[in-house]
Parts: sequence; C-alpha cells; structure tokens
Amino acid sequence: MSERTLKIAIPKGSLEAPTVELLAKAGYEVYVSSRGLRPASNDPELDIYLIRAQEVGRYIHQGFLDCGITGYDWAYENGADLVDLAELPYSRATARPTRWVLVVPEDSPIQKPEDLEGKRIATEAIGITERYLAEKGIKAEVEFSWGATEVKVPDLVDAIVDVTETGSSIKANKLRIVDTLLTSFPHFYASPAAAADPWKKEKMERIALLLKAALLARGKVGLKMNLPKSQLAAITEKLPSLRRPTISQLTDENWIAVETVIDETIVRDIIPELIALGAEGIIEYPLNKIVP
Repeated sequence: MSERTLKIAIPKGSLEAPTVELLAKAGYEVYVSSRGLRPASNDPELDIYLIRAQEVGRYIHQGFLDCGITGYDWAYENGADLVDLAELPYSRATARPTRWVLVVPEDSPIQKPEDLEGKRIATEAIGITERYLAEKGIKAEVEFSWGATEVKVPDLVDAIVDVTETGSSIKANKLRIVDTLLTSFPHFYASPAAAADPWKKEKMERIALLLKAALLARGKVGLKMNLPKSQLAAITEKLPSLRRPTISQLTDENWIAVETVIDETIVRDIIPELIALGAEGIIEYPLNKIVP
C-alpha cells in the first residue's frame, strides 16, 4: 500500500459488477474475490472497501471513508453531508436511471398520491418516502421492509415504494405505478474533509475525470478508413455522423485517411455506404475513454 492512500468505497450488490467494469474502463482494475470485502487494485494509492450502496454515503459522511460511488437515492435517503464530484449515468442492468416508485395492486382503489391518506406503505427507503409524503401534506404510516416488498400488497400493506429500472417486474407481479418519488443515478461522492485535502482532492478529481470519460465512450466506436480525396465532401454530406473527422494526407496525393468516432449502433448501416463511396481499409475499434 502506498504511504498516501485514498479510502474509496464501491457498492456491493447489484451495482457491483457494472461499477467494477466502469472502473476498469477508466483504467482502475479492481480485483474482487468471492468472499473478500477489501478488493485489491492496480493503483497502490487506492484503499478499496466493498460496502452496500445503502451504507456508502453514511460512512463517507462520518469520515471513515474519503469517497465512494453510490446512488443519489441513498445519499438522499441518509441525508448525508457529501461533496458531489460527478454524476455517473449508469445503472444495474441498463443505461436508464433507477426510479423509486409508489406501487399498488392493479385493482387497488388508490389512483393518486392523495388517496394514501391514513394508509400503510412498506419500503426500504423510509427517508425518501417520508419526505415525499411530507411535501404533499399526506399522512400515512410508513414501515421498513427488508425485501420482497411486492408480496406485501394488498394483504399486509396498502402500497409499497420500490425501486425499478424498466418496470417489468412491477407489471409481472400485477402491480401498478401511481407516482415516481425519485430518479437516481450513481454519483461519485467525497467527504468534505477529503475534498479539503489538496492531495486527495486532486486524486479524486482525476478519478472523476476518467470515470466520466469512460461513460462518454460507452456505445461508441472509432472508425478509420482510406478514401479518395474527391469523395470526402460526398461522404460528409451523405453521412452526417462523420462530422468533424480527423483527416490526414496519404503518400498518394489523391487519397486521404479519415478517422472519426460514431455510435456503434449505426456502424452496420454506414460501412456498406462507405464502401459504395470508394472507402478502403475500413477499421472499427472499441473505445475505453473519450475526454472532451
């Protein structure tokens, strides 16, 4: 371990795998064992803790950790005093944010939030739910749920507040969304004390920069090709995705090399058109980071 270390948490659970993958794209390889909660990495200045997302913000707030990645929802839930270094738009299974939603059975008479007056709600996110009800002036009983919240309606409670990305599980359980309480992506947070330390501040800002660069590269690829110079205008006009390409002169004065970054989803449509316009030696390659 380096003499100077940064205590950083990554979320254990559903966000663990995509977070480790994102860190790898950013250049920080994290080695997680099946039972270990103190992963190693290829950066000796990082002292890594694997902690449940619900607890990361609290430990940063209390000063036990310098920084960490956790959802905005859990920082909001805990009311933690944190320095927000970066929003990181990724989630467990998709690129969509997670949503905390108010859910009732499909046949429930509850149609709007105000119908919760005097009712019982089960949720893991007590703080989020109570703040939501207070803002709307609704009085209802909120109880903590350890999980499997969907099975509690309607026999045990009138409604639940649960987290979802796609809503597919809610529909599969014959439930209905009444309202969205909070939308959340992971964030990279720091403690005020760590943010005030010059070395830690610079280290965390570098990590934040590389994490954002890795996310910016998500879903994009690099494309290189050789092209008759006479066809450059035709290609940029016909294929607006190739805007602002890098252009280099080849040894043959009639040919140029063109390099650009495009969305991976359109490559299959663009390559045949490039060939039709005379492009040769087309190379597609993956990207780890894009730094604006």
